[in-house]
Amino acid sequence: MTGEIPPLLTPWAQTLDPDHPLPEYPRPQLRRRSYVNLNGRWDYAITASSATPGAWDGQIVVPFSPEAPLSGVGRHLQPGQYLHYRRTFTAPVDGDRVLLHFGAVDQWCRVQVNGQPVGTHEGGYLPFTIDISDALEPTENMLHVIVTDPSDTGTGARGKQKLHHGGIWYTPQSGIWQTVWLEAVPDIHVQDLRIDPDLSGFDLTVTTTGTVDVNVRVTLAEQEVAVCTMPGNKTTRIDIADPVWWTPENPVLYDLQITAGDDHVESYTGLRTFTVGADTEGLPRLLLNGHPYFHAGVLDQGYWPDGLYTAPSDEALEYDITAMKDLGFTMLRKHIKIEPLRWYYHCDRLGMLVWQDAVNGGGTYRAPVIQIPAVTPLRLKDNRYTLFARQDEAARQRWLRELDDMVGLLGNAVSIAVWVPFNEGWGQFDATAVAQHLRTIDPSRPVDHASGWHDQGGGDFRSLHVYFRRFRIPGRGDHRVLALTEYGGYSHHITGHSASGREFGYRRFSSMVALTRAFQRLHITQIIPAIPRGLSATVYTQLSDVEDETNGLLTYDRREHKMSPESVRAVITQLRLGPGIDTARS
Repeated sequence: MTGEIPPLLTPWAQTLDPDHPLPEYPRPQLRRRSYVNLNGRWDYAITASSATPGAWDGQIVVPFSPEAPLSGVGRHLQPGQYLHYRRTFTAPVDGDRVLLHFGAVDQWCRVQVNGQPVGTHEGGYLPFTIDISDALEPTENMLHVIVTDPSDTGTGARGKQKLHHGGIWYTPQSGIWQTVWLEAVPDIHVQDLRIDPDLSGFDLTVTTTGTVDVNVRVTLAEQEVAVCTMPGNKTTRIDIADPVWWTPENPVLYDLQITAGDDHVESYTGLRTFTVGADTEGLPRLLLNGHPYFHAGVLDQGYWPDGLYTAPSDEALEYDITAMKDLGFTMLRKHIKIEPLRWYYHCDRLGMLVWQDAVNGGGTYRAPVIQIPAVTPLRLKDNRYTLFARQDEAARQRWLRELDDMVGLLGNAVSIAVWVPFNEGWGQFDATAVAQHLRTIDPSRPVDHASGWHDQGGGDFRSLHVYFRRFRIPGRGDHRVLALTEYGGYSHHITGHSASGREFGYRRFSSMVALTRAFQRLHITQIIPAIPRGLSATVYTQLSDVEDETNGLLTYDRREHKMSPESVRAVITQLRLGPGIDTARS
């Protein structure tokens, strides 16, 4: 990329152990003691064939993609090429079956154990599990993973990756980018949990591989508050005496100990509800636990200069959340990316609401469809599939399946408050029907069906993006919640803390002082006065700089705040305490 400078390193990259990166248990809501982490140094090769390479190119640090500096590779996998991984391992022996887990592999892969094919997977953002028991040797075993990734030349979900990146589109990444791990389980074991909380307890479904009774113990601060015995694969209600509600200000979590036969797992949940209802003036509002609650949010891309999609450590994941919480924000909009499950765990335990975007896909986007609506009132019907690069029916159906899988994966997260299936027309189609489908599979959360533009009148939000004009409240008459789901994007380039010599933002400022004053003025004159007129959520762009984008609250390396933290905190406090928001009871 023109204007590139040497890669930045975050503080956590400097203490990375390449033999044991990201060692934490990757699935906080279904934990077992049997756990073997396979992250670390693997052999790799990039070839023109899916056949086993005759020679290997070197070593790669998993789970960082080869494009990420922390991988130690620094090469881009091109469409039509194959990325091979290889390592040996010793299987755990304290169970009947051995499961091999991949957090995410972008975008298609085939897995072999000891030369025997054991499974394939398509889709770069969701985890998958393979039972490799029958392919194992008693001592050393060889694992071989073969990956291809068309990036934005294909129709699969790809997020903001683009081979010819720049501006709002980022460096593409490929291959393994989340933790790889093994665990041993009994023949009859827990496969999945579904936890549906409200304000007095939760509905629990424990999916097991065979017929077995399940014992559940619920504790709060190590004190038992409920116990029950329930059948596996059936939903059971568990009520909590003297329930304590989860809020961002008081993120109380209940611990769950679950036993199914010889299998023991641990989990957690929080008691809360996310709904829509009228305030005392009759305006539609977002309700937390039945009371109006303002969602003061930040757009969060989840990119890192040294790891790309992969944070350099668990502490780095946590840092982004705590940094925004310290500035007074109550919500992160996870933008066009599905994070590792530990990120959602940190949001749950720290108290940060999440608006979760689905990952966009489709063909090559038409610039007029995704750019002109930023400056004109152009709004198109999204059943015009060719205009939205969605004419491939098989790709639409694959995206819908992945949407269901995303909800299944993340549905237990206490902090997720809103689903966002489409953004700014990127691969959008049938958004109203998609919103209705989301309500069917998860009736517990509102849906922002078309964030930004090409509003189809569906979902629960009138969702606006405003960068190039003054923000004004639209005319009354819409029954949906009013949300400013992207705005700001004010830029300040700090030499030595940017990954690019370029500067991209929607307004540019030469100093921290000028940037801070502009941020204050924007909120005091345009945003805060809109709250008593119905504005119920905001999403400022953005958490950190990303490559060419220099419009973050933090620099890309997370080493510097770009505005006065005290000034930002004061503005966001005013935003959260705006008229119509019942903060005392939320």
